[in-house]
Amino acid sequence: MAKETISLIEIHELCVAALTNAGAHQAAALAVAGSIRDAERDGSFSHGIFRLPGFVASLRSGKVDGTAEPELSFPTPALILCDARRGMAPYALQRALPELVRATQRMGIAALAMRNSAHFAALWPEVEALAEAGLAGIACTNYLPVVAPAGARERLLGTNPLAFAWPRPNAAPLVFDMATAARALGDVQLAAREGASLPEGIGIDRDGEDTTDPAAILSGALIPFGGYKGSAISLMVELLSGSLIGQMSSLGNAEADNNDGGPPPRGELIIGLNPDLLSGGCWRAEAETFLKRLEAQPDLRLPGQRRHARRGHVTTTVVEADLIETVRALAF
Repeated sequence: MAKETISLIEIHELCVAALTNAGAHQAAALAVAGSIRDAERDGSFSHGIFRLPGFVASLRSGKVDGTAEPELSFPTPALILCDARRGMAPYALQRALPELVRATQRMGIAALAMRNSAHFAALWPEVEALAEAGLAGIACTNYLPVVAPAGARERLLGTNPLAFAWPRPNAAPLVFDMATAARALGDVQLAAREGASLPEGIGIDRDGEDTTDPAAILSGALIPFGGYKGSAISLMVELLSGSLIGQMSSLGNAEADNNDGGPPPRGELIIGLNPDLLSGGCWRAEAETFLKRLEAQPDLRLPGQRRHARRGHVTTTVVEADLIETVRALAF
């Protein structure tokens, strides 16, 4: 499949143009375009420019409101509610995350309940924003049912990602962002586009048989990582980002979705933790001793290190030529 090298600057410009053409206001378009550009920069290609046509489709269908202004409320000093009002999550998060940082700094532990937000990006930006403020963070969201729980054949769970960040003095934070499915849905979709096969243990076909064919998995189901253990973690994400904050499960999201290929507005839970307050100010030495012992292992890479290493030198990305042609058509 033909590829094209394109600058991150042009990626950003094309995304802004395509999103505003589809009805997003400038601030929302800039926020989403920034998340797409940063995903390409960091090598998270399944959350990069590949996602743009879905965002545009959801704006054009009216499922997502590109002009929505998020509404914030504060039921307690440690709880922020953000109703994105069917708006795009990166824009709503720009408004809500600073409030979570302030609440966590004051209270030690605080939570942000995001409601009705169209999330199509990676989760690491949320928790990384907390780590940059010297805080630890946890985030999770559900999706549409594309995963069959361990012991089942029916799609009942989302890919249900879970992200975590830990601050480090004088170093990039430790950050992981992972689907609780054996593979992120976007990675499977990219493999199907490219005609590539996947490793065993990623998904099943319509008959419930193991398969390495991404197209068969897309018509069948992904499976959780780690069997019953991953399935239990995915179930936790369903409840934390669904019922706990007054939102629907992945099944409920599917029932309300118009199947335009874009992100369904849904819930996300973000928890901030202040290690200074929780530890009495003595967390750094213990954590760094432990992490440096890990770093001393010759073949071990801490989560997030590769992503951060790319940031200092990556200015271009390689994208499928037909995808860029589609994006340019949406932009102009």
